[in-house]
Amino acid sequence: MAGKTMIPLLAFAAWSGTGKTTLLKQLIPALCARGIRPGLIKHTHHDMDVDKPGKDSYELRKAGAAQTIVASQQRWALMTETPDEEELDLHFLASRMDTSKLDLILVEGFKHEEIAKIVLFRD
Repeated sequence: MAGKTMIPLLAFAAWSGTGKTTLLKQLIPALCARGIRPGLIKHTHHDMDVDKPGKDSYELRKAGAAQTIVASQQRWALMTETPDEEELDLHFLASRMDTSKLDLILVEGFKHEEIAKIVLFRD
Protein backbone atom coordinates (compact mmCIF):
# COMPACT_ATOMS: atom_id res chain seq x y z
CA MET A 1 0.00 0.00 0.00
CA ALA A 2 1.31 3.48 -0.83
CA GLY A 3 2.61 5.47 2.12
CA LYS A 4 0.91 8.68 3.24
CA THR A 5 3.92 10.99 3.64
CA MET A 6 4.82 13.07 0.60
CA ILE A 7 8.52 12.89 -0.14
CA PRO A 8 10.59 15.33 -2.21
CA LEU A 9 10.17 15.41 -5.98
CA LEU A 10 13.04 16.54 -8.20
CA ALA A 11 12.43 16.81 -11.93
CA PHE A 12 14.88 16.75 -14.81
CA ALA A 13 13.47 18.63 -17.77
CA ALA A 14 14.79 19.09 -21.30
CA TRP A 15 13.95 18.41 -24.90
CA SER A 16 14.23 14.84 -26.13
CA GLY A 17 17.83 13.81 -26.85
CA THR A 18 19.37 16.28 -24.39
CA GLY A 19 20.64 13.63 -21.98
CA LYS A 20 18.10 13.30 -19.15
CA THR A 21 18.19 9.52 -19.16
CA THR A 22 21.99 9.43 -19.49
CA LEU A 23 22.32 11.70 -16.46
CA LEU A 24 19.78 9.75 -14.41
CA LYS A 25 21.51 6.44 -15.23
CA GLN A 26 24.58 7.86 -13.47
CA LEU A 27 22.76 9.73 -10.70
CA ILE A 28 20.58 6.83 -9.50
CA PRO A 29 23.48 4.48 -8.63
CA ALA A 30 25.36 7.40 -7.01
CA LEU A 31 22.36 8.11 -4.78
CA CYS A 32 21.98 4.41 -3.94
CA ALA A 33 25.69 4.22 -3.00
CA ARG A 34 25.03 7.00 -0.48
CA GLY A 35 22.07 5.18 1.05
CA ILE A 36 19.44 7.35 -0.66
CA ARG A 37 16.53 5.32 -2.04
CA PRO A 38 15.30 7.00 -5.23
CA GLY A 39 12.06 6.32 -7.03
CA LEU A 40 11.43 7.42 -10.59
CA ILE A 41 8.47 8.70 -12.57
CA LYS A 42 9.11 9.02 -16.30
CA HIS A 43 6.79 10.83 -18.67
CA THR A 44 6.50 9.74 -22.28
CA HIS A 45 4.57 11.22 -25.18
CA HIS A 46 4.60 7.86 -26.94
CA ASP A 47 1.89 5.23 -26.74
CA MET A 48 3.38 2.69 -24.37
CA ASP A 49 2.57 -0.67 -22.88
CA VAL A 50 4.50 -2.72 -20.35
CA ASP A 51 2.50 -5.82 -21.25
CA LYS A 52 2.69 -7.93 -24.42
CA PRO A 53 -0.04 -9.10 -26.80
CA GLY A 54 -0.74 -12.80 -26.33
CA LYS A 55 0.01 -12.81 -22.60
CA ASP A 56 -2.93 -13.58 -20.29
CA SER A 57 -2.54 -10.30 -18.38
CA TYR A 58 -2.62 -8.33 -21.65
CA GLU A 59 -5.72 -10.14 -22.90
CA LEU A 60 -7.58 -9.69 -19.59
CA ARG A 61 -6.69 -6.00 -19.47
CA LYS A 62 -7.83 -5.53 -23.07
CA ALA A 63 -11.08 -7.33 -22.14
CA GLY A 64 -11.95 -4.31 -20.01
CA ALA A 65 -10.16 -4.33 -16.65
CA ALA A 66 -9.77 -0.67 -15.65
CA GLN A 67 -6.70 -1.50 -13.56
CA THR A 68 -4.40 -4.50 -13.67
CA ILE A 69 -1.53 -5.55 -11.44
CA VAL A 70 0.97 -8.00 -12.87
CA ALA A 71 3.10 -9.48 -10.10
CA SER A 72 6.05 -11.82 -9.75
CA GLN A 73 8.65 -12.52 -7.07
CA GLN A 74 10.98 -9.96 -8.71
CA ARG A 75 8.62 -7.01 -9.29
CA TRP A 76 5.06 -5.88 -9.83
CA ALA A 77 3.47 -3.24 -12.02
CA LEU A 78 0.14 -1.45 -11.78
CA MET A 79 -1.41 -0.48 -15.10
CA THR A 80 -4.33 1.95 -15.18
CA GLU A 81 -6.24 2.55 -18.38
CA THR A 82 -6.85 6.18 -19.36
CA PRO A 83 -9.33 5.86 -22.25
CA ASP A 84 -10.13 9.56 -22.25
CA GLU A 85 -6.40 10.38 -22.41
CA GLU A 86 -6.83 12.53 -19.34
CA GLU A 87 -4.07 14.92 -18.36
CA LEU A 88 -1.53 13.22 -16.12
CA ASP A 89 -1.34 14.52 -12.55
CA LEU A 90 2.23 14.19 -11.29
CA HIS A 91 1.29 14.46 -7.62
CA PHE A 92 -1.36 11.77 -8.04
CA LEU A 93 1.20 9.49 -9.71
CA ALA A 94 3.70 10.18 -6.90
CA SER A 95 1.03 9.33 -4.33
CA ARG A 96 0.77 5.83 -5.85
CA MET A 97 4.38 5.13 -4.81
CA ASP A 98 5.23 3.45 -1.51
CA THR A 99 7.05 6.23 0.34
CA SER A 100 8.19 3.81 3.04
CA LYS A 101 10.65 2.47 0.45
CA LEU A 102 11.80 5.85 -0.92
CA ASP A 103 13.66 8.96 0.17
CA LEU A 104 13.24 10.94 -3.05
CA ILE A 105 11.26 10.71 -6.28
CA LEU A 106 13.15 11.69 -9.41
CA VAL A 107 11.00 12.83 -12.30
CA GLU A 108 12.00 12.68 -15.94
CA GLY A 109 9.86 15.03 -17.97
CA PHE A 110 6.78 16.87 -16.71
CA LYS A 111 8.66 20.07 -17.56
CA HIS A 112 5.58 22.26 -17.06
CA GLU A 113 4.94 21.10 -13.47
CA GLU A 114 5.64 23.60 -10.71
CA ILE A 115 8.14 21.50 -8.77
CA ALA A 116 11.87 21.72 -8.14
CA LYS A 117 13.66 20.89 -11.37
CA ILE A 118 16.99 20.83 -13.08
CA VAL A 119 16.70 22.02 -16.66
CA LEU A 120 19.24 20.52 -19.06
CA PHE A 121 20.52 22.16 -22.22
CA ARG A 122 22.78 20.80 -24.92
CA ASP A 123 25.04 22.96 -27.08
